Amino acid sequence: MTNTVPVSDLLKKIVVPADLRRVPQQQLPQVCNDLRQFIINHVSLFGGHFGASLGVVELTVALHYIFDTPLDRLVWDVGHQAYGHKILTGRREIFHTNRLFGGISGFPRRAESEYDSFGVGHSSTSISAALGMALASHFQNDPKQIIAVIGDGAMTAGMAFEALNHCGDVEADILIILNDNCMSIDPNVGALKNYLTKISTSDFYNKIRDQLWTLFRRLNKYGGENMQEIFSRFEKNFKYTFLKHSNFFESLNIRYFGPLDGHDVLRVTDTLRELKKIKGPKLLHCLTVKGKGFAQAEKEQTKWHATGGFNKNTGLMKKSKATQKKPLKYQEVFGKTIIELAKDNKKIIAITPAMPSGSSLTLMMEVFPERVLDVGIAEQHAVTLSAGLATEGMIPFCHIYSTFMQRAYDQVIHDVCIQNLPVNFILDRAGFAGADGATHHGNFDLAYMRCLPNIVVMAPINDADLRNMLYTMQLERKETAFCVRYPRGSGVLTEWQTPLLKVPIGKAKQLKEGDEIAVLSIGHIGNYVISLYDKIEEQEISIAHFDMRFVKPLDEELLHKIASNFTQILTVEDGCLMGGFGSAVGEFILDHGYDCKLKRLGIPDAVFEQGEQLELHQEAGFCSQGILNSICELHYNSQKKSTLAKIPF
Repeated sequence: MTNTVPVSDLLKKIVVPADLRRVPQQQLPQVCNDLRQFIINHVSLFGGHFGASLGVVELTVALHYIFDTPLDRLVWDVGHQAYGHKILTGRREIFHTNRLFGGISGFPRRAESEYDSFGVGHSSTSISAALGMALASHFQNDPKQIIAVIGDGAMTAGMAFEALNHCGDVEADILIILNDNCMSIDPNVGALKNYLTKISTSDFYNKIRDQLWTLFRRLNKYGGENMQEIFSRFEKNFKYTFLKHSNFFESLNIRYFGPLDGHDVLRVTDTLRELKKIKGPKLLHCLTVKGKGFAQAEKEQTKWHATGGFNKNTGLMKKSKATQKKPLKYQEVFGKTIIELAKDNKKIIAITPAMPSGSSLTLMMEVFPERVLDVGIAEQHAVTLSAGLATEGMIPFCHIYSTFMQRAYDQVIHDVCIQNLPVNFILDRAGFAGADGATHHGNFDLAYMRCLPNIVVMAPINDADLRNMLYTMQLERKETAFCVRYPRGSGVLTEWQTPLLKVPIGKAKQLKEGDEIAVLSIGHIGNYVISLYDKIEEQEISIAHFDMRFVKPLDEELLHKIASNFTQILTVEDGCLMGGFGSAVGEFILDHGYDCKLKRLGIPDAVFEQGEQLELHQEAGFCSQGILNSICELHYNSQKKSTLAKIPF
């Protein structure tokens, strides 16, 4: 694949930010227009994160124009919005490989560029990381500018508040850019959103503030330090008086400036130039529009957060030719099934940390709006809130992406499992997440969940299994947490709305009989094994296939039978090998003294970057071909061993 996206003459001259800084300031609006058009052209062809990057074009240009990057450190939060940053920092010519297997990452990544000062993918890390850099600069007497760019959505997470609290208590020069667009992926929720809205919509405050800002610039130029100190005190009193409440950021000893039109690149650059002269922690509040410059993305911001290819002139998505009815996505099966369950069980409450659309809980919001709690980007709070609900007899379904559950692991242990509370965890995007790459893969959940007490851990092989597991999780019970995990993408069954049946806890299913090799799979990845049945028979190999369904508790009764009757066992999982499902089977074999040959397929002890799920399965060695190769290898070694045993020595 080659880069076919047209580049303007002005943008061609900007390979790295040093080139941008040679452009006259009055030409920056044209730079922004050209950069925005390049992003639109690119994403329309190749897909990717869209709205967030369009919303920060002017901020991106202004930051690289005013600050001496990469010497000055620019830290992005989450990274959805970093396309413009990547294009301006030497990666325009290879940007067509963005999010592709073997290409550049869709997020900032330290190993990729010196301009990516901190790798990101999960939200709300920027202020903490930037503060660490600022303190390091202070300790080493190495003055440099440190800037964190964080959205108002990411500001809802506890980690951001912790970092703000620390910022105001230390001597560190740090500039926080609050990119306020009232969105994360879905619309923001919570008291902070309401607070920022009050600031941004106070016409009188904004008018007087603009006049004060003009005065400040003059004082800064002519009045000297004493006049600046007088102005600083007056400014703080003004904010308190006319906003009718204490400024939240100023109360933490962080100087607050704004709100500012984040799409006025000339004003943003002038403001940043002045803020460079102010020591200590400071925050610039910029108002932006997610999807700015593309009408459909501005209007439907959730839909256009990330997109496949589309017609840039009409905004219509490019659709593949549908030849037959396709299964629903697993998340949709969850979203529709939870409504069925909630209609019959009034105790069911669903909780999501800012991902109602990604979890398909938007469907339940339409039917039972008061029974879906969007807590903002706050996974820790989501888990402990669920624990609190469970103590009072409610039935919480806490839906969190597998990779984001890692952020709430202590709460799962301390607040749920130790107290033996019946919280239902739904882990979406388990296994390889695809083009979002290393920060978003859900590789570790089977390992980190199965080692905990008082929890049942399971994975469905298809849509019907998922529905039955969800049904079982909500049945009346007094203790034990449940965790079900499923991958990103489509299920298996086109007729997904199967009858709801109770699943026997800890019981596996035998899908195929055989007498030579036992293949044990967990979850959706077992469909690879099913697809190989005919090819395996062609190799004259007899396998028995077991869908284990449960990692905890294991079906020990079945495992005893398998270990007693098979000398060759293959386990297949789309999770990490270290501590995962295969490890659990190995522990069972060792603990009970069985003499079996065990081969485990799964995700090795390595970091896997972005790519299509199939490409990553191939790289990790548990695609269909990898499974077939392993079965043939076990068969060959078994036959060879059998032959050697007959040779007299």
